[in-house]
Amino acid sequence: MKFSDLLGYTAAILTTASFIPQVLHTWKTRRTGGLSLGMVCLFTLGVALWLAYGISLGAWPVIAANAITLALSLLLLAMKLRY
Repeated sequence: MKFSDLLGYTAAILTTASFIPQVLHTWKTRRTGGLSLGMVCLFTLGVALWLAYGISLGAWPVIAANAITLALSLLLLAMKLRY
């Protein structure tokens, strides 16, 4: 594995993992008042575009990180709309 790939995977793991506490907290408390709907929507769209970009380049660190983050972001968006 190239160093650049290792760097990419490490960044992907850290940035994706950083999103998990917010999703878990929102799931447990069912409170989304502190989350801006606009931010969650823009973030979700941005992650979807990063995923498309990663797919177009065949960049697996970008694809993996953004696929997982998109799923988490969509879950958070659904909770924001529901709660």
